[in-house]
Amino acid sequence: MSNINELIFVHQVAAPCHLAMLAESIGLKTRVVRHAAELEPSGNPNAFYLIAQKGSALDNQGIPLLASRLVQHVPVALYHVDRSALEPEAALLMGIRGLLYADQRLDLMLTGLRKMVADELWFERPLISKVFRQLVKKLDSRESQTHDSLAALQSLTNRERTIIQLVSSGARNREIADNLCISEHTVKAHISSIFKKTESRNRVELLRWAQNHQQYFSL
Repeated sequence: MSNINELIFVHQVAAPCHLAMLAESIGLKTRVVRHAAELEPSGNPNAFYLIAQKGSALDNQGIPLLASRLVQHVPVALYHVDRSALEPEAALLMGIRGLLYADQRLDLMLTGLRKMVADELWFERPLISKVFRQLVKKLDSRESQTHDSLAALQSLTNRERTIIQLVSSGARNREIADNLCISEHTVKAHISSIFKKTESRNRVELLRWAQNHQQYFSL
């Protein structure tokens, strides 16, 4: 359940903020700020910030720099957005709550406002679907990598784990052989097996692999 009790419009252009007027007409408490320097993000913890793209300093993806600074601390959405001048996927992934485009009907903007105040995202459905599919794909990939890593860990013998610890400490083959009282030839055979099981091509890659699984080793 949302506890938003105020909409703060950052409207840095001379024209009236019609969206704020519309929001106020349906009973939403609003405040229009003309200059970013007037903002006090900690003043009302239950405020929702709407930043006009028009009139704002933008990054290379069309996102207001002010939004980039605020989004980590307060809920932020963008309005008066030019479709040709903003990368919506970047805005969504940054944490922006929604986009209200300059070419949208006022009734659709009002619906978007209500949804965002109710703690819902307001983006076009194809974009939401695209980002969701990418997220699922990434999670599936991570799960696959986790299974592969667990399989590699389970395939390692206790001696091979010990050698990984020694290699990670910087020990060379002769030092490993002396430490374990085995021949250098046997050390090379173990390391060859370790490379194969961890899919490492050399000691540097093995060290990276071991660091990524350091909870299983005393590195």
